[in-house]
Amino acid sequence: MKPARRRFLQRLTAGAAALSAVSRIARAQSYPARPVRIVVGFAAGGTGDILVRLVGQRLSERLGQPFVVDNRPGGGGNISTEAVVRAPPDGYTLLQLGTSHAVNTTLYKLDFDLIRDITPVAGIARAHLVMLVHPSFPARTVPEFIAHAKANPGKINMASAGSGSSPRLAGELFKLMTGIDMVHVPYRGGAPAMSDLIAGQVQVMFSNLPAVEYIRAGKLRALAVTTATRSDELADVPAVGEVVPGYEASAWYGLGAPKGSPAGIIETLNKETNAALVDPMIKARLADFGGRALTGSPIDFGRLIAEETEKWAKVVKFANIKVE
Repeated sequence: MKPARRRFLQRLTAGAAALSAVSRIARAQSYPARPVRIVVGFAAGGTGDILVRLVGQRLSERLGQPFVVDNRPGGGGNISTEAVVRAPPDGYTLLQLGTSHAVNTTLYKLDFDLIRDITPVAGIARAHLVMLVHPSFPARTVPEFIAHAKANPGKINMASAGSGSSPRLAGELFKLMTGIDMVHVPYRGGAPAMSDLIAGQVQVMFSNLPAVEYIRAGKLRALAVTTATRSDELADVPAVGEVVPGYEASAWYGLGAPKGSPAGIIETLNKETNAALVDPMIKARLADFGGRALTGSPIDFGRLIAEETEKWAKVVKFANIKVE
């Protein structure tokens, strides 16, 4: 190739790259120009739905366009994920991500790859679960619980909100790391499971539902929280990890977008989501669910998703968890 032609092509390529960069910046600066849809894979009223509505309202106020929640329950959240995977990557369709999405990667045979096909946008919250027992249960601490379980293998019934739910997985991780045997009793949702625990029909539950009022009323006994550190909300309740080194189980929530979504738009959404999470009202609502703001970059959130996907894959295989 002649030098002049080579230089011409190099300038043409550089000009195209610069034009593309300017186009991306302009697109991010004008975003959003119309309403943005946040797809949620569960019915309205769940923790993830409530939290994404709170953040969506703040995003609407900050960015000047409605952020509308679109509930698409079914398939353990996979129907909503597939809808977003197949949506145009233009920043106008987002996905409410959570622990169940990481679990589903192993639990289901899927036509998509979560880590490959969904771009992390921003975290919203990370919340503890609480290891709860009925007041009649003989153990008052985690060491006493482990000792009782080992002395009575297969005689403790553990309630959960369903096969692939956070309560089930937190309990199975506890079994894996302590070597105890408990019988899993699945319910169709956390509320009926909690009701039977209060009634004494089951003995233990790793609950992701607000339980402070039941604890204070003496209807349930909290043995531990499942996050790596103690909760401000239940300061006197130890973390499981204080007794079982390395144990951590939490429910986390955030936002994702279709693969190929413009980097400038992802950056805008991340920045504005992080800004919303420092709002005192948002922080107070997160605390109501035992949660803390999960701020950070898209890379930080992507790292969490990858780590959680790997971690829960081991638990699903250990417990031989199947789709109900």
